[in-house]
Amino acid sequence: MKPKILIIGAGGQIGTVLVESLVKRYGTGAVIASDLKELQTPCASIQLDVLDANKIAQTIEQHQITQIYHLAAILSAKGEQNPIRTWNINMEGLLNVLEAGRTFNLDKIFYPSSIAVFGKATPKVNTPQDAPLVPETVYGISKEAGENWCNYYYKRYGLDVRSLRYPGLIGYQSLAGGGTTDYAVDIFHYAVKNKDYTCFLNKDTRLPMMYMSDAVRATIELMETDKSNIKIRTSYNVSGMSFSPEEIYNEIKKHLPNFNIDYKADYREEIARSWVESINDSQARKDWNWKEQYDLEKMVADMIKHLS
Repeated sequence: MKPKILIIGAGGQIGTVLVESLVKRYGTGAVIASDLKELQTPCASIQLDVLDANKIAQTIEQHQITQIYHLAAILSAKGEQNPIRTWNINMEGLLNVLEAGRTFNLDKIFYPSSIAVFGKATPKVNTPQDAPLVPETVYGISKEAGENWCNYYYKRYGLDVRSLRYPGLIGYQSLAGGGTTDYAVDIFHYAVKNKDYTCFLNKDTRLPMMYMSDAVRATIELMETDKSNIKIRTSYNVSGMSFSPEEIYNEIKKHLPNFNIDYKADYREEIARSWVESINDSQARKDWNWKEQYDLEKMVADMIKHLS
Protein backbone atom coordinates (compact mmCIF):
# COMPACT_ATOMS: atom_id res chain seq x y z
CA MET A 1 0.00 0.00 0.00
CA LYS A 2 1.28 3.48 -0.90
CA PRO A 3 2.12 5.74 2.05
CA LYS A 4 0.32 9.06 2.46
CA ILE A 5 3.01 11.52 3.44
CA LEU A 6 2.80 14.89 5.21
CA ILE A 7 5.93 17.07 5.01
CA ILE A 8 5.99 19.80 7.66
CA GLY A 9 8.39 22.64 6.88
CA ALA A 10 8.39 21.76 3.18
CA GLY A 11 9.50 25.23 2.05
CA GLY A 12 12.99 24.99 3.54
CA GLN A 13 16.33 23.93 2.08
CA ILE A 14 15.73 20.19 2.57
CA GLY A 15 11.96 20.23 2.13
CA THR A 16 12.08 21.80 -1.32
CA VAL A 17 14.10 18.87 -2.69
CA LEU A 18 12.46 16.18 -0.57
CA VAL A 19 8.98 17.09 -1.85
CA GLU A 20 10.06 16.61 -5.47
CA SER A 21 11.85 13.34 -4.70
CA LEU A 22 8.89 11.86 -2.81
CA VAL A 23 6.43 12.94 -5.52
CA LYS A 24 8.61 11.24 -8.16
CA ARG A 25 8.76 8.12 -6.02
CA TYR A 26 5.17 7.79 -4.81
CA GLY A 27 3.09 10.04 -7.07
CA THR A 28 1.46 13.44 -6.71
CA GLY A 29 -1.49 12.16 -4.70
CA ALA A 30 0.72 10.54 -2.05
CA VAL A 31 2.36 13.74 -0.75
CA ILE A 32 1.01 16.78 1.09
CA ALA A 33 3.50 19.66 1.51
CA SER A 34 2.99 22.16 4.34
CA ASP A 35 4.68 25.28 5.64
CA LEU A 36 3.83 28.57 7.35
CA LYS A 37 4.02 30.27 3.97
CA GLU A 38 2.21 29.45 0.74
CA LEU A 39 4.12 26.96 -1.39
CA GLN A 40 4.51 26.28 -5.09
CA THR A 41 4.83 22.48 -5.20
CA PRO A 42 4.18 19.62 -7.63
CA CYS A 43 1.70 18.15 -5.12
CA ALA A 44 -1.10 19.44 -2.88
CA SER A 45 0.11 22.00 -0.32
CA ILE A 46 -1.38 23.63 2.76
CA GLN A 47 -0.41 26.31 5.25
CA LEU A 48 0.35 24.70 8.61
CA ASP A 49 1.91 25.98 11.84
CA VAL A 50 3.74 23.17 13.64
CA LEU A 51 2.73 24.78 16.95
CA ASP A 52 -0.95 24.21 16.09
CA ALA A 53 -1.55 20.68 17.39
CA ASN A 54 -5.24 20.76 16.43
CA LYS A 55 -4.45 21.66 12.80
CA ILE A 56 -1.89 18.84 12.63
CA ALA A 57 -4.52 16.39 13.89
CA GLN A 58 -7.14 17.71 11.44
CA THR A 59 -4.67 17.41 8.56
CA ILE A 60 -3.83 13.80 9.46
CA GLU A 61 -7.52 12.89 9.61
CA GLN A 62 -8.56 14.81 6.50
CA HIS A 63 -5.77 13.46 4.28
CA GLN A 64 -5.44 10.01 5.90
CA ILE A 65 -1.75 10.59 6.59
CA THR A 66 0.41 7.53 7.38
CA GLN A 67 3.89 9.17 7.55
CA ILE A 68 5.26 12.55 8.61
CA TYR A 69 8.57 14.14 7.67
CA HIS A 70 8.96 16.83 10.34
CA LEU A 71 11.44 19.42 8.99
CA ALA A 72 10.21 22.65 10.63
CA ALA A 73 12.86 24.24 12.87
CA ILE A 74 14.88 27.39 13.48
CA LEU A 75 18.52 26.69 12.55
CA SER A 76 21.77 27.31 14.42
CA ALA A 77 22.87 30.83 13.47
CA LYS A 78 19.37 32.29 13.39
CA GLY A 79 18.53 30.45 16.60
CA GLU A 80 21.17 32.30 18.61
CA GLN A 81 19.37 35.58 17.91
CA ASN A 82 16.31 34.44 19.87
CA PRO A 83 17.11 31.35 21.98
CA ILE A 84 13.79 31.02 23.84
CA ARG A 85 11.70 31.29 20.67
CA THR A 86 14.00 28.76 18.99
CA TRP A 87 13.60 26.29 21.85
CA ASN A 88 9.82 26.71 21.90
CA ILE A 89 9.38 26.20 18.15
CA ASN A 90 11.87 23.34 17.85
CA MET A 91 10.67 21.41 20.91
CA GLU A 92 6.93 22.11 21.01
CA GLY A 93 6.75 21.45 17.27
CA LEU A 94 8.42 18.06 17.64
CA LEU A 95 6.26 17.07 20.61
CA ASN A 96 3.11 17.99 18.67
CA VAL A 97 4.24 15.71 15.84
CA LEU A 98 5.19 12.84 18.17
CA GLU A 99 1.89 13.09 20.02
CA ALA A 100 0.00 13.09 16.73
CA GLY A 101 2.00 10.05 15.64
CA ARG A 102 1.10 8.24 18.85
CA THR A 103 -2.57 9.27 18.80
CA PHE A 104 -3.16 8.30 15.17
CA ASN A 105 -0.81 5.30 15.23
CA LEU A 106 1.18 6.56 12.23
CA ASP A 107 3.43 4.11 10.39
CA LYS A 108 6.60 6.25 10.49
CA ILE A 109 7.95 9.68 11.40
CA PHE A 110 11.20 11.27 10.21
CA TYR A 111 13.04 13.73 12.46
CA PRO A 112 16.15 15.57 11.24
CA SER A 113 18.89 15.98 13.82
CA SER A 114 22.22 17.70 13.20
CA ILE A 115 25.95 17.75 13.88
CA ALA A 116 25.01 20.69 16.13
CA VAL A 117 24.35 18.09 18.86
CA PHE A 118 28.13 17.70 19.18
CA GLY A 119 30.26 20.05 21.24
CA LYS A 120 33.80 20.56 22.52
CA ALA A 121 33.58 17.36 24.61
CA THR A 122 33.11 15.34 21.38
CA PRO A 123 36.10 13.81 19.53
CA LYS A 124 36.54 16.16 16.55
CA VAL A 125 37.92 13.73 14.00
CA ASN A 126 36.02 10.62 12.88
CA THR A 127 33.34 11.40 15.47
CA PRO A 128 31.74 8.12 16.59
CA GLN A 129 28.03 7.32 16.67
CA ASP A 130 27.92 7.21 20.46
CA ALA A 131 30.02 10.34 21.10
CA PRO A 132 29.12 12.51 24.13
CA LEU A 133 26.61 15.22 23.23
CA VAL A 134 27.25 18.59 24.91
CA PRO A 135 25.92 21.12 22.36
CA GLU A 136 26.70 24.83 22.72
CA THR A 137 23.86 26.41 20.70
CA VAL A 138 20.16 26.41 21.49
CA TYR A 139 19.59 24.71 18.12
CA GLY A 140 22.00 21.91 19.11
CA ILE A 141 20.42 21.63 22.57
CA SER A 142 16.96 21.31 21.01
CA LYS A 143 18.16 18.67 18.54
CA GLU A 144 19.87 16.65 21.27
CA ALA A 145 16.70 16.77 23.38
CA GLY A 146 14.68 15.89 20.28
CA GLU A 147 16.76 12.77 19.64
CA ASN A 148 16.00 11.58 23.16
CA TRP A 149 12.27 12.32 22.79
CA CYS A 150 12.23 10.27 19.56
CA ASN A 151 13.96 7.41 21.33
CA TYR A 152 11.49 7.72 24.23
CA TYR A 153 8.42 7.56 21.98
CA TYR A 154 9.85 4.49 20.28
CA LYS A 155 10.64 2.71 23.56
CA ARG A 156 7.48 3.78 25.41
CA TYR A 157 4.85 3.71 22.66
CA GLY A 158 6.45 1.74 19.81
CA LEU A 159 6.26 4.78 17.51
CA ASP A 160 8.56 4.18 14.54
CA VAL A 161 10.58 7.41 14.56
CA ARG A 162 13.74 7.53 12.41
CA SER A 163 16.40 10.22 12.36
CA LEU A 164 19.64 11.39 10.73
CA ARG A 165 22.24 13.78 12.11
CA TYR A 166 22.68 15.94 9.03
CA PRO A 167 26.04 17.62 8.47
CA GLY A 168 26.15 20.91 6.54
CA LEU A 169 23.92 20.54 3.45
CA ILE A 170 24.75 22.01 0.05
CA GLY A 171 22.33 22.24 -2.85
CA TYR A 172 21.54 24.42 -5.86
CA GLN A 173 17.75 24.10 -5.50
CA SER A 174 17.29 26.83 -2.87
CA LEU A 175 19.17 29.42 -0.85
CA ALA A 176 20.50 28.55 2.60
CA GLY A 177 18.28 29.17 5.61
CA GLY A 178 20.18 30.50 8.63
CA GLY A 179 22.73 27.80 9.42
CA THR A 180 26.41 27.97 10.32
CA THR A 181 27.38 25.98 7.21
CA ASP A 182 25.53 28.39 4.88
CA TYR A 183 28.79 29.74 3.46
CA ALA A 184 29.19 26.52 1.47
CA VAL A 185 25.98 27.34 -0.42
CA ASP A 186 26.44 31.12 -0.63
CA ILE A 187 29.96 30.82 -2.06
CA PHE A 188 28.63 29.24 -5.29
CA HIS A 189 26.06 31.99 -5.87
CA TYR A 190 28.84 34.59 -5.70
CA ALA A 191 31.26 32.54 -7.80
CA VAL A 192 28.92 31.99 -10.75
CA LYS A 193 28.05 35.72 -10.79
CA ASN A 194 31.78 36.56 -10.88
CA LYS A 195 31.50 38.40 -7.54
CA ASP A 196 34.11 38.23 -4.76
CA TYR A 197 32.96 36.41 -1.63
CA THR A 198 33.58 37.30 2.02
CA CYS A 199 33.38 34.18 4.17
CA PHE A 200 32.09 34.40 7.76
CA LEU A 201 34.29 31.46 8.87
CA ASN A 202 38.08 31.27 8.99
CA LYS A 203 39.73 29.66 5.99
CA ASP A 204 40.85 26.53 7.88
CA THR A 205 37.60 25.79 9.76
CA ARG A 206 36.83 22.25 8.66
CA LEU A 207 33.30 20.84 8.92
CA PRO A 208 31.41 17.71 7.75
CA MET A 209 29.21 18.34 4.72
CA MET A 210 26.85 16.50 2.38
CA TYR A 211 25.46 17.22 -1.06
CA MET A 212 21.70 17.71 -1.00
CA SER A 213 20.93 14.85 -3.39
CA ASP A 214 22.85 12.49 -1.09
CA ALA A 215 21.06 13.86 1.98
CA VAL A 216 17.59 13.38 0.47
CA ARG A 217 18.51 9.92 -0.80
CA ALA A 218 19.80 8.97 2.68
CA THR A 219 16.54 10.21 4.20
CA ILE A 220 14.34 8.18 1.87
CA GLU A 221 16.56 5.08 2.13
CA LEU A 222 16.35 5.26 5.93
CA MET A 223 12.56 5.61 5.81
CA GLU A 224 12.17 2.76 3.33
CA THR A 225 14.46 0.23 5.02
CA ASP A 226 12.87 -2.60 6.97
CA LYS A 227 12.14 -1.70 10.58
CA SER A 228 14.35 -4.57 11.75
CA ASN A 229 17.40 -2.81 10.24
CA ILE A 230 17.03 0.29 12.44
CA LYS A 231 19.33 -0.17 15.43
CA ILE A 232 19.70 3.52 16.41
CA ARG A 233 16.57 5.24 17.70
CA THR A 234 18.17 8.53 18.69
CA SER A 235 19.76 9.59 15.38
CA TYR A 236 22.23 8.13 12.87
CA ASN A 237 25.53 9.79 12.02
CA VAL A 238 25.75 10.39 8.26
CA SER A 239 28.27 12.29 6.17
CA GLY A 240 29.49 12.75 2.63
CA MET A 241 32.76 14.73 2.91
CA SER A 242 34.63 17.23 5.08
CA PHE A 243 36.33 20.44 3.94
CA SER A 244 37.32 23.96 4.97
CA PRO A 245 36.36 27.22 3.21
CA GLU A 246 39.84 27.34 1.66
CA GLU A 247 39.48 23.81 0.26
CA ILE A 248 36.09 24.45 -1.38
CA TYR A 249 37.41 27.79 -2.72
CA ASN A 250 40.39 26.06 -4.33
CA GLU A 251 38.08 23.49 -5.96
CA ILE A 252 35.77 26.24 -7.32
CA LYS A 253 38.83 28.07 -8.72
CA LYS A 254 39.54 25.09 -10.98
CA HIS A 255 36.26 25.91 -12.78
CA LEU A 256 36.17 29.70 -12.26
CA PRO A 257 39.80 30.89 -12.07
CA ASN A 258 38.91 34.59 -11.59
CA PHE A 259 36.92 33.95 -8.41
CA ASN A 260 38.29 35.56 -5.22
CA ILE A 261 37.58 35.09 -1.53
CA ASP A 262 38.46 36.85 1.71
CA TYR A 263 37.67 36.01 5.32
CA LYS A 264 35.90 38.00 8.01
CA ALA A 265 34.90 35.60 10.77
CA ASP A 266 31.85 36.52 12.88
CA TYR A 267 29.91 34.80 15.71
CA ARG A 268 29.32 31.78 13.46
CA GLU A 269 33.02 30.93 13.65
CA GLU A 270 32.65 30.25 17.37
CA ILE A 271 29.66 27.97 16.67
CA ALA A 272 31.61 26.10 13.97
CA ARG A 273 34.63 25.68 16.28
CA SER A 274 32.39 23.90 18.81
CA TRP A 275 31.43 21.31 16.20
CA VAL A 276 33.40 18.40 14.75
CA GLU A 277 35.58 18.06 11.66
CA SER A 278 34.65 14.62 10.32
CA ILE A 279 32.00 11.98 11.02
CA ASN A 280 32.17 8.22 11.44
CA ASP A 281 28.94 6.92 9.89
CA SER A 282 29.87 3.22 9.86
CA GLN A 283 26.70 2.32 11.81
CA ALA A 284 24.47 3.71 9.04
CA ARG A 285 26.57 1.90 6.42
CA LYS A 286 26.23 -1.37 8.34
CA ASP A 287 22.54 -1.15 9.29
CA TRP A 288 20.93 0.10 6.06
CA ASN A 289 23.79 0.22 3.52
CA TRP A 290 24.29 4.00 3.45
CA LYS A 291 26.87 5.18 0.88
CA GLU A 292 27.44 8.71 -0.40
CA GLN A 293 27.76 9.37 -4.15
CA TYR A 294 29.37 12.85 -4.07
CA ASP A 295 32.79 13.94 -2.86
CA LEU A 296 34.03 17.55 -2.95
CA GLU A 297 35.21 17.41 -6.57
CA LYS A 298 31.96 15.92 -7.94
CA MET A 299 29.79 18.22 -5.83
CA VAL A 300 31.53 21.42 -6.95
CA ALA A 301 31.29 20.42 -10.61
CA ASP A 302 27.58 19.65 -10.28
CA MET A 303 26.76 22.84 -8.34
CA ILE A 304 28.49 25.04 -10.93
CA LYS A 305 26.81 23.19 -13.80
CA HIS A 306 23.33 23.79 -12.35
CA LEU A 307 23.83 27.35 -11.10
CA SER A 308 25.47 28.47 -14.32
